[in-house]
Amino acid sequence: MQSYRVFRSIMDELSLQMVVVTLLIASFSCVAGQGYGGGGDGGWASAHATFYGGSDASGTMGGSCGYGNLFSSGYGTNTAAISSALYKNGLTCGACFEVKCDSASGSCFPGTTVIVTATNFCPPNPSLADNAGGWCNMPQQHFDMAQPAFQQIAKYSVGIVPVLFRRVACVRQGGIQFTINGHPYFNLILVTNIGGAGDAQAVSIKVSSTGWQPLSRNWGQNWQTGALLNGQSLSFQVATSDGKVTTSYNVAPPQWQFGQTFEGNQF
Repeated sequence: MQSYRVFRSIMDELSLQMVVVTLLIASFSCVAGQGYGGGGDGGWASAHATFYGGSDASGTMGGSCGYGNLFSSGYGTNTAAISSALYKNGLTCGACFEVKCDSASGSCFPGTTVIVTATNFCPPNPSLADNAGGWCNMPQQHFDMAQPAFQQIAKYSVGIVPVLFRRVACVRQGGIQFTINGHPYFNLILVTNIGGAGDAQAVSIKVSSTGWQPLSRNWGQNWQTGALLNGQSLSFQVATSDGKVTTSYNVAPPQWQFGQTFEGNQF
């Protein structure tokens, strides 16, 4: 009887350990897969798309993500302003979506897709109906694309089209860019050109005299700190929505100046 009790105790402990391992694996899978897939499962989801900004996309420059000139930031004309349901108060800035027309009409280019980067916010318009101008009202999923991007999947004359979309990894040239703005007691770090998930969810900074300090998000992908950073080399750590983290040591030398941009590691 004693041997049986010992055996049962061992089996119960092993069962508990297996449950813990299973939960940990499930938790890791959720983090690792976060942010990819239009429908949350890697598949396609339904939305609508319009366009703005003119044929040269000049009207898309700037925007609520803070990227400024989209050409110098590396994003070009394959960009879009996204509705509240996708924008998530700016945390989706920098993410990439594959979009294709979902219509049998002659206005669509069947089999053609375009990958766009979220660089701006498409504001809701409660005074208009969701299907008559209020395209970006909650809970609509909508892409207001730069005109050159829109015309890769549909004709200019159509104005608005139903689309399918899914979240995809961003492929970037070079490393993550850190642009330092502000003044000695207010440092605003613009983070651009992020590969992989594309969307910084947390940013930390380390100077030569301290450990890592988390930055708070000011707006878009501008991150701030009131710490005195002048005269010290700067290191950055970026975490994205898929749970990945990259660290770039001594990106900026001690003699860095406001307005300068420095390149770090890439995902």
